[in-house]
Amino acid sequence: MSKERISTGAGFAEAFAAAAPGSLTEGRIRVGSFASGAEIALPFLILKGEKPGPCLWISGQVHGNEINGIWAALDFIEGLDPSELSGSVVLSSTANPLALDARRKTAPQDDQDLDQTFPGNANGLVSDQMSAALFAAAADCADVLISMHTMNNLFYSDPYAVYKLHPDSGVDEAKLFSMIRHFHPVVACRMNVAPGAGELPGNIPGAIDYQMLARGKPAFMVELGSGSETDEGCVELGVAGLCGVAAEMGMIAAPRRKPADKLCRVTRRTHVMTREGGLFRTANRPAMKIEAGKPLGAICSITGRSMAEPAMPQDVLIIGIRKDPVVHTGDRIAFVALEWTEVSV
Repeated sequence: MSKERISTGAGFAEAFAAAAPGSLTEGRIRVGSFASGAEIALPFLILKGEKPGPCLWISGQVHGNEINGIWAALDFIEGLDPSELSGSVVLSSTANPLALDARRKTAPQDDQDLDQTFPGNANGLVSDQMSAALFAAAADCADVLISMHTMNNLFYSDPYAVYKLHPDSGVDEAKLFSMIRHFHPVVACRMNVAPGAGELPGNIPGAIDYQMLARGKPAFMVELGSGSETDEGCVELGVAGLCGVAAEMGMIAAPRRKPADKLCRVTRRTHVMTREGGLFRTANRPAMKIEAGKPLGAICSITGRSMAEPAMPQDVLIIGIRKDPVVHTGDRIAFVALEWTEVSV
């Protein structure tokens, strides 16, 4: 980035309060240390506009192998003119530096999904302590939070959005859709956070976006392609989406492009697992509708013998499809929508 930076050793709250209009401040939220004495800390950037206004917080990554959101946030900030910016943009480029350094989804120290640990625990495992440090900063500062993700690096995926609804937040679906539409997602998935909902194991209400909603702050997830890679098309779409949200918040004059006027709302989705191992092959791609009984792909043995043609008993819409052909029994081969409708926004 070409903007002049001010480095700070202050904590986040102090750095945010001290940031001068028109400045770009770089710092770190200290979490703890390794046995060697090396610091565990969460990097942040604060771009303070020359005019007062709201705060847009971008969580560039909570899973260590999900890179495109970091690039999108960095490029977005680089393209902003502080003299024309009302308010502040904060980027926590990685909430999970231990996982980032290990080039994997979770921190190897405790193997927790960080996005199931918010609002965190300052006396817990290291992932709990990282989420507690980040959330303490974001919850007080942010007016809107966007949590950037990608799909598993074993899958093809076009950019899509995921959102949750909190019964006490005062933030309704229409408010979230008005921001999500700027990313032109192929689908906008409403995620069920009820215990035993079955979509994903673990503590789904522990996601940073849901915990921000609990505090009355609009928040949602953007999934920008696949993990462990840089996809410039996904990055550019992310930049345009962030510009659109900033424009809607009154922080910049205009978005880069016109927002979508319709969204494909998914209200139920599932992973499809294989019963047999082998080599998976498919011509199906994200956003394709697959009719009931039609194969999602084919699995053959290592010697080419046909093993299975997995199919669903109902029509489905592909959100993600496996690109790594090597599969074992129980591996995921597709992520599909089971219920979806088109809504105007």
